[in-house]
Amino acid sequence: MKQVVQNYKSGELAVLDVPVPGCKPGGVLVRSAYSLISTGTELMKVSEAGMSMLGKARSRPDQVAKVMQSVATNGVPATYRKVMGKLDSYTPLGYSLCGVVEQVGSGIDDVKVGDLVACAGNEHALHAELNWVPKNLYAPVPDGLAPRHAAFGTVGSIAMQGVRQGEPQLGEVALVIGLGLIGQLVVQLLTAAGVRVVGADPDPTRCELAERLGAAACGDPASPAVEAAVAELTDGHGVDQVFLAAGGGSNQPVELAARLARDRGRVVDIGKCRLDLPWNAYYEKELDVRFSRSYGPGRYDPSYELEGRDYPIGYVRWTERRNLACFLDLLARGRVDVEPLVSHIADFDDAVETYQSLKDGELKAVAVLFRYPEQAEEQGESAAPEVSVPEVRRTGATVAPARSAKTPVRLAFVGAGNYATSMLLPHLAQREGVELSTVVTTTALSAANAQRKFGFAEATTDLDAVLGDKSIDAVFVVTRHSSHAELTRQALLAGKTVFVEKPLALTEDELAGVLAAVEESGNDRLQVGFNRRFAPLLQEARERFGTRTGPASLRYLVNAGKLQHGSWYLQQGAEGSRFAGEGGHFIDTASWLLDADPVSVYATAAPGNEDLQVVLRYPDGSTATISYVTTGAPGFPKETLDLVADGKVLRLDDFVKASVYGRKKWVSSRLPKARDKGQNAELAAFIKAVRTGGPMPVPLESLVATTAATLAVQAGLGGGAPVTLARTP
Repeated sequence: MKQVVQNYKSGELAVLDVPVPGCKPGGVLVRSAYSLISTGTELMKVSEAGMSMLGKARSRPDQVAKVMQSVATNGVPATYRKVMGKLDSYTPLGYSLCGVVEQVGSGIDDVKVGDLVACAGNEHALHAELNWVPKNLYAPVPDGLAPRHAAFGTVGSIAMQGVRQGEPQLGEVALVIGLGLIGQLVVQLLTAAGVRVVGADPDPTRCELAERLGAAACGDPASPAVEAAVAELTDGHGVDQVFLAAGGGSNQPVELAARLARDRGRVVDIGKCRLDLPWNAYYEKELDVRFSRSYGPGRYDPSYELEGRDYPIGYVRWTERRNLACFLDLLARGRVDVEPLVSHIADFDDAVETYQSLKDGELKAVAVLFRYPEQAEEQGESAAPEVSVPEVRRTGATVAPARSAKTPVRLAFVGAGNYATSMLLPHLAQREGVELSTVVTTTALSAANAQRKFGFAEATTDLDAVLGDKSIDAVFVVTRHSSHAELTRQALLAGKTVFVEKPLALTEDELAGVLAAVEESGNDRLQVGFNRRFAPLLQEARERFGTRTGPASLRYLVNAGKLQHGSWYLQQGAEGSRFAGEGGHFIDTASWLLDADPVSVYATAAPGNEDLQVVLRYPDGSTATISYVTTGAPGFPKETLDLVADGKVLRLDDFVKASVYGRKKWVSSRLPKARDKGQNAELAAFIKAVRTGGPMPVPLESLVATTAATLAVQAGLGGGAPVTLARTP
């Protein structure tokens, strides 16, 4: 028979021919119909196997501790041989399947040959054509339940045990953090139990799926939407239970749990996430922290799992097997629906390619099934990782009337922080034909300072008055990142031309809100402060490089450096990540040089720091790699860029020097000059568009594509896979 195996030392995955297991007493031999890939646990094992030895050690400190104990007891040579021998062996994958009983061992009287059963266990429900399964790790499948749905039995039992640990009651409110496979099942089980559910996950598609499956509201845990939903559903008291179904190294889930749980609420850990409990927060609310151990009572007990000794129901109501049977019953009665979770069904013979696609991110899925020979059900559609790039829709005339050359363009500034006062206002204050009309800030003194320094006619804290002033032609939004999208939306609806500093939005919902305002008002007069494409040196270098005919390779190194202590950029919960705020600059520059919008984004981060590697892929096969690092030397240039195509190379050194190598070599002036990153030219183009009523300097579609690509970086970091940028209406 065939079985999926992995060598943990080399990372090799294979489908091997292995002997058929014997049918021992106390169990049954099952021929697999469908087996489920755990896109969390199994992919973690597959990824760990591909790491270096040091990486493996870092990922499993518990095993390192055992090795060190063995060294102390047995010595280095013996321990080395033992460890290498264990690593350099094939290990099985899989723990959840449905199949047909092919042979019954002695002592079994509850099933017969030909019966359909769901099976559990990482030693007994493997991705293999045949498995021997002991009595307490299988359950008969109810009549009418499809085999591919019954294959979810084990993961359903894991979710069910987690829910039981939370002890939910009718009418309560629960928060589920992490909406992967287990999280989606927890949402449905809680809903079936009469509990209202709020979900939290950075992936908007998972949030949408959970809402379709019964959640009252879902959102990004870093956005205020989740907190607002909890406050509304609980009258501000907080949720009764929090279920941690997330993975990864972030401590955000346990911190969010403390913030949103009610006094003496329960926090249940189901997934494998970081658990550095903030002592004060958990102590002050006297939160009850509980762990959910896999499928339920009986797990890891050899007398239960291998010897078939059941626990009396009067003492242990819900065991592993009873949880499995209960979940199958809920599936059969339609109380839980797993069909929407099935992203892809692969033939068992294609197991290696399927794992590789999941690992490489070509296939992003909530649940993937292996279909074994002789199964006639149709294969499901695969679902690629996606972040939507919304279509820009306009409902009315979008060309603004031209202004007389003698009539000044009247500007209002919302915000007057460091960037506005150092990089924008000095250029505008000196520009003819521009009148700085009003500055709006949240504090009166900062508005007064900007008025005194740059000559604004008025200073105020009243935004509505400015948006209602018909004499103001354009509004600059230069506030903190979290407010950009909402202020831009309000200004567009007020009919203003808008210049908003990057980023335009921090979430897909915010981006959709801006575009809804464009559609509602017919006003698409918007510019985002992506200034680098306007830098004179880079523009000249691009012209010297000339027209490109073949795919290009672009490398952009951003030596961002460390932030000063206390910088509001560090407030990631409220203001988004540092790359979310700055990354649009570099993505826009790459897209402008390649004259296209990206179609996919892959992002990875070094553990424990902010260094990012972002790979953008473009329609013609071009790629752009952005290395955003904070650990470089302060004396090294901040931005260096290389563009290679058609036998030519364009080189930019920190907006001070540029060169193009081709049939002829061009090098910009070597004379020292100030860095010009394009702010002045960008403002000139913006003012010209306002004055003439002509097109905005950058098409709105390009601004949206760059914003979506920036959002996809965060989504990619969360999922560890390339994210497709899907153009959607």
